Amino acid sequence: MGGGVGASSSGGGPSGSGGGGSGGPGAGTSFPPPGVKLGRDSGKVTTVVATLGQGPERSQEVAYTDIKVIGNGSFGVVYQARLAETRELVAIKKVLQDKRFKNRELQIMRKLDHCNIVRPWSGGEWGGHQGFSTWKDELYLNLVLEFVPETVYRVARHFTKAKLTIPIIYVKVYMYQLFRSLAYIHSQGVCHRDIKPQNLLVDPDTAVLKLCDFGSAKQLVRGEPNVSYICSRYYRAPELIFGATDYTSSIDVWSAGCVLAELLLGQPIFPGDSGVDQLVEIIKVLGTPTREQIREMNPNYTEFKFPQIKAHPWTKVFKSRTPPEAIALCSSLLEYTPSSRLSPLEACAHSFFDELRCLGTQLPNNRPLPPLFNFSPGELSIQPSLNAILIPPHLRSPAGTTTLAQSSQALTETQTGSDWQSPDTTPTLTNSSS
Repeated sequence: MGGGVGASSSGGGPSGSGGGGSGGPGAGTSFPPPGVKLGRDSGKVTTVVATLGQGPERSQEVAYTDIKVIGNGSFGVVYQARLAETRELVAIKKVLQDKRFKNRELQIMRKLDHCNIVRPWSGGEWGGHQGFSTWKDELYLNLVLEFVPETVYRVARHFTKAKLTIPIIYVKVYMYQLFRSLAYIHSQGVCHRDIKPQNLLVDPDTAVLKLCDFGSAKQLVRGEPNVSYICSRYYRAPELIFGATDYTSSIDVWSAGCVLAELLLGQPIFPGDSGVDQLVEIIKVLGTPTREQIREMNPNYTEFKFPQIKAHPWTKVFKSRTPPEAIALCSSLLEYTPSSRLSPLEACAHSFFDELRCLGTQLPNNRPLPPLFNFSPGELSIQPSLNAILIPPHLRSPAGTTTLAQSSQALTETQTGSDWQSPDTTPTLTNSSS
């Protein structure tokens, strides 16, 4: 599969149709980034004066080499670069800013700290700073992020092109980490609103997954309306198609269910050509929603003129060799009624992932599993009733408490930060209305 792809999000096609992943320079991309000048020699060192995003406003010079475009879309452009001082690879996401509003993506990324979420880089350390640049009176935000070489989209496409099925252990490892990242951001009041394979970064050697691209993310506040035209089409929850503006973070769970189904099928489960056709594709599988289900999705929706179609049996949706536990999990995620969908942590505790909790389970390349059980106290406080399942038996003490700090796996894992905030203490972010 090779490296050097998908360091940040890749857009996923117009209206988020689930199309191509990261690619080379495309029409309309500017290279180098505004404010960046390349040297004339073959070494090509680029020096950028960046304003740090935290603390007192001050500038510092950051030098990069080997800059190249690796992704572009409606959000902007993503570059791969190497820090001249440390030779460390980073991804730079350049986004045109609206000067009237603070950047929501930056605000959200500053407050998140989790091993399954891509980290911002700042002046020699990982932590939430950013650089701004101007070009012809336009302001750009340059987010410097850790570089992760692949995406779930490209990994899945690799197997599809070879007419192979992705090994089920990878499906389990990737999806478990996705659900764990969703449990974390939802506990912080944040809804991602654009979960899709292109926004799931993975290291092909270690199978570590990191959620990226918080450009559509928002801290949802009960009673505050949100735009319904959000989320890439193939992964858009039905309540969004019905025009709901008071939706919950369960839209991310629906999207994750679509990703799981896609990995099992080798193709998108609901490949709609338009917003309306997207609903048709969903109805083909789930059947026509009842009046009560429509009310649960959007109580303000009054049109009930749908052809009555019966649900297609889930066992016939997937290939005959698909594990029953995978089908059961899928059916519990892809529910019309948002409140009937599993929570992210309930998904992590599902029997489909039991193999990951077995001592001795390895990746196909004989490497150990990535960090899966290095839960912070905050994570364990989200749904404590699930902890007995989430913490594998071999990592529990005789008293029933976790012994993660003593386990060999935990010693090599990146722990989440000490700045965990419980859902009740999550600060309100300054957002533009959407």
